[in-house]
Parts: sequence; C-alpha cells; structure tokens
Amino acid sequence: MPVTVEDLERAIRAAFPVSHLDIEDQSSGCGSSYAILLVSEVFEGKTTLARHRLINQALKQEISQLHAFSQKSFTPAQYAAHQAKSG
Repeated sequence: MPVTVEDLERAIRAAFPVSHLDIEDQSSGCGSSYAILLVSEVFEGKTTLARHRLINQALKQEISQLHAFSQKSFTPAQYAAHQAKSG
C-alpha cells in the first residue's frame, strides 16, 4: 500500500511540535516520492544532520516504503528568515 500525504502528516505531527509543514508528492500521485519542509522548535541548536536523523527515525516505517524522500528542516526563526529572502 503506497504512503499517502496523510500518512506522512500524521506521523510527523505525532513526533514533532509543528510550526509549519509542507508535504509535496513528487511522484505524480503514486505515493513513491515525497519532499517535506518541516518547521519546529525542536530543531533549535541541532545541526542539519541531527535534524535529518530525527526526521528519518520518526518516519522510518514510511520512508522504507518510498523510492525517494527529501527534507528541509528549519527552526521558526530560520524559516522566517528563509521566507523573507524568498519574497
């Protein structure tokens, strides 16, 4: 059974206090490739690698069923700065 956006969102929200979350199905609807952008205060003081490890661990079951998974993780302050740069 393919992983859905709802499956990923449920798992992420259960594992992290979410300030902002974008989930993009990059597989044209077949559920094999996703990109996420997750903003959470839990990332404060953590390196990018540590953040990715936290996300990978929390989504271990879902990721094992995917062909591709990419992630971006920000603290709320970093996301605000990212948004300001992006326009």
